[in-house]
Formats: sequence, structure tokens, C-alpha cells
Amino acid sequence: MTDMSDIAIARAARKLPIQQIGAKLGIGPDDLLPYGHDKAKVGQAFIDSVQDRPDGKLILVTAINPTPAGEGKTTTTVGLGDGLCAIGKQAAICIREASLGPCFGMKGGAAGGGYAQVIPMEDMNLHFTGDFHAITSAHNLLAAMIDNHIYWGNALDIDIRRIVWRRVLDMNDRALRQVNVSLGGVSNGFPRETGFDITVASEVMAILCLARNLDDLQQRLGDIIVAYTRDRTPITCRQIKADGAMTVLLRDAMQPNLVQTLENNPAFVHGGPFANIAHGCNSVTATTTALKLADYVVTEAGFGADLGAEKFLNIKCRKAGLSPAVVVLVATVRAMKMNGGVAKGDLSLENVTAVQAGCANLGQHIANVQGFGVPVVVAINHFSGDTQTEIDAVTAYVADQGSEAILCRHWAKGSAGTRDLATRVAAIADAGTAHFQMLYPDEMPLLDKIETIATRIYRADGIAADARIRAQLTQWEAQGFGHLPICMAKTQYSFSTDPDLRGAPRGHTVPIREVRLSAGAGFIVAICGDIMTMPGLPRVPAAESIGLNARGEIEGLF
Repeated sequence: MTDMSDIAIARAARKLPIQQIGAKLGIGPDDLLPYGHDKAKVGQAFIDSVQDRPDGKLILVTAINPTPAGEGKTTTTVGLGDGLCAIGKQAAICIREASLGPCFGMKGGAAGGGYAQVIPMEDMNLHFTGDFHAITSAHNLLAAMIDNHIYWGNALDIDIRRIVWRRVLDMNDRALRQVNVSLGGVSNGFPRETGFDITVASEVMAILCLARNLDDLQQRLGDIIVAYTRDRTPITCRQIKADGAMTVLLRDAMQPNLVQTLENNPAFVHGGPFANIAHGCNSVTATTTALKLADYVVTEAGFGADLGAEKFLNIKCRKAGLSPAVVVLVATVRAMKMNGGVAKGDLSLENVTAVQAGCANLGQHIANVQGFGVPVVVAINHFSGDTQTEIDAVTAYVADQGSEAILCRHWAKGSAGTRDLATRVAAIADAGTAHFQMLYPDEMPLLDKIETIATRIYRADGIAADARIRAQLTQWEAQGFGHLPICMAKTQYSFSTDPDLRGAPRGHTVPIREVRLSAGAGFIVAICGDIMTMPGLPRVPAAESIGLNARGEIEGLF
């Protein structure tokens, strides 16, 4: 166990030049575009050159619903990747980039923790290689060109009441959720109501993460529906003539970023859609490239399995033709106790009864993932206060669900703490026992797809969608979008839409507040309950504790 902070551990790490990390995967120095000494982008020409190689085994790491007790999904992803390398396997990690919103809000960084981290931790959690800024700029260029088109005569006859393209910012800022623009007179355009989303909810972010190459990227950007005419005819980004310039802004951002773990193993970090308001997976380009270069690829999907894993399996795998060999579901004894009704301040006290009660949340996630035909292994992420009796209670419960649980100590011990997990996961992946299947077919009606997710994943009694939403879905089906999958936007804290309802609730209804068509990304967003696509800062944001010390080093970033 260590008393060092995550940032202190990361800062003390012995990093290898990024060219040496690339060499572990057969990437030559000429195929890397360095950003300093410890990070680089992988060139598109190299990516194209390896497409005929066979794929390695894909391992998905997901988790129970997050709690203030902590779960450690990214930490487990990194620890498992290091563990596979430690037992002699050629492995690579694929995770998402960090948004500035949660870094300065309440969630913190996204590079792992303890001795299972991706480095450079500070760069990863701040501006990194500028991908998010490029996405923000490309998104807002389109917004500016829409208003400019209207200002200079509106040749496309856009109904300014039906402009659906909002602006974005990579920061939590509730004051920008709904705004009025073009105020101040004739020279500033036509006043209208609009708003801001956070960059990770941008359709441009989703497109970058789902596109195969630059040609696919531009095609998808052109397909974005930005507005409608008075007769409800859709207007696309291609008609605004913004797709070419947006592709130029995203050219470098499209290339995956290569970095390393604390144990100098390769990690691709690329893209960053949130799983509660977007599809929650790293880029298809990074994942498919890693699968051509490594025998085992460990990737994660955001938040709990009801959001990230469901979207990984129903959206990313559907779009990219991926098939996971095994799923690792992360849980903690502390989170089981909290799901069982224990207050955060009492988590250090042994409470086997609460652990057993809280396991219902874990059990529902296990059953959900098993329903996709993929074997599940539970990783119990160890905390120092866990007792053996509590650990045994989780292990026994998992066995009763037809799965197995393995205790992991990667936060304190790095790869030495995940050797058992790595050995078992590799064996399952090699056995080829997965029979992956989607939750619903493409041809299922859109409303039925939403209800299928609500009833089979959230275990709701049904959904509540008014006539306006039903009519909108029917219209999209008539326009040829009925084959698209669903991207649910919902609180991450509960299977229900009530963030305070822990465990495995039954008898609830999922209210659908709004639906949005992401024609370029290729899915329908269903916004549920009170979820916001522009988060706000908490009462005491993490930004209050972040600064530079006397040596010019960053402090307070976690």
C-alpha cells in the first residue's frame, strides 16, 4: 500500500521514449507523430497498412453503477493490461481521453490510479494532444456557418425555430444550457434561442469515435442534420458546405494517441464521449488498430454496464463489426455496502448483511451482460478496509449467478495485483466460448428499441413517451432512419432515472423527455428523466484545489 497520491506516483514514473513503446507493437518511429517525448499520434498510413492482419482478442471492462464509494474501472483496465503483459501476453490498452469538465468538476481524471495508471497523467487530464479542442472548434464552425448562411439570405430556407445544432464547450457550465444569440441589432443576425452542450456530448465527438478513416469522417460529418425548413425538410451539414473545413480541423485529431502505462506497456487513448449522455467508448480507429497489433486488447466503456457496456455492445460493436471475447465487471465491497444502504461515513465498518443486500446491483449487471452471450468475470477491486468475510460474500454471490469473482490489488501492486485476473481472462478469451449477439435487430421499430433497453437492461415496467416523441420517431422511420440503434442519455447512478435509487429497483418507468437524431454518428439519442447534456459544477468544484506549487508543478489534479 502507498501513501503517495496518484499524481505523485505518475510524476515519479520512469517513462520510456514513445518510440520504444511503439516498437513493442511493431510501430516504427517514422509512423509516429511525436507530441514531446512521451506521447505520439499513430499515422494513418501505418493504420491502413495493417488492416489485413488477423484480430487479437477483445476484452471489455465495465462496472456496476458508480457510487461515491468508488469502483475503479479505468484503474482495473490499466491493471489488467499490465497483468496480461506481466504473464507474457502481448497486450494493449484502449481508453478514452479525459474531458476538462469532470477534471475541474467532481469526478477527477481518467488515467487510472495508484500503480495502475496511464502516463503522462497530467497531460492526459488536461489538453493532451488537442483532440478535444479540435472537436470543439469543428463543431462550433458548423454552428457559425449555419447562422452565417441565414444572415446572408438563407438560400436553404432554414426555419430558425427548427435549428437543432447547438454549440459546445469542454467545460461544465450550467449557465450556457439555454441561451439567446444574435442579440444587438440587424448587424448581428436574427435572434433565436439555442444552447450549449459539453463537447463530449457533441455528435462530432461521436462521429470521430465511430469513423474508420478521413473519407468516412467527412461522409458522416456531411450527413449531420443541423436544421429543418418550414415543411420539415432536413438540412444537412453538407448543404451548409462545412464538412470539408470540419474534416481539415479534425485531420490530426482523427489519428489515435499512443502513450504508456506506469509499467511501460502500450496504451491507446483516443476520443472521449461520456456514457451517460453519449455512447461512452473510445474510438473505433484506436480499438481496431490495437486489435491488429496485439494479441489481447483491453478496453473500457464508461460508467456502469447499463450505459457504457450496453452502448459498446449495441452501438460500437454493431457499427465496427467487433465481438468481445470476455467482459470484466468491476465491483468493490464498499460499493456493495453502499448499495445495501450503508452511509459513506460508515463504509469502513464490516457489514456482511449490507454487502449481500447490495449485491443485487452487481447481479443485474452480470445477468445483463450474459444476455449478450459473452462470458463475465467479476473483478473485486480491493480496498484496504475490506474484510475477508465481506470478500467471501461477494465471491459466493457471484458464483450463484453463474460467474466467478477474482480479487485484484492493482491499485497498490500494479500488475502483481492482477496476475490471477489476467490469467483467467486470457484463458476464457482463448477458449472462444463467447457467442455474442445484439440486444435488438436493426429492423425493430425505434420506440420498441427504446422500450427493449428500458425493460431488459434497466428492468423497468416500461417507458413514458408522449405523442410528440412518438410522432417524431415515426417520422424518422419514414425518412429512412428506422434502422439506427439507440443511445440512451440517463443518470449513471441508477438503473432507473432516479439517481438516488440504488440497488436493482423494480416497478419503475423510464420517462423519455426528448429524442435527437444523430444522422452522422448513426444513432438516435433518447434523453431520459432529468439528465443534462451540459453538466454543472458541484458546490465545491475540484478546480478550487488545483494549482501550481513553488516548483511549477501541478497540484490537486486527481
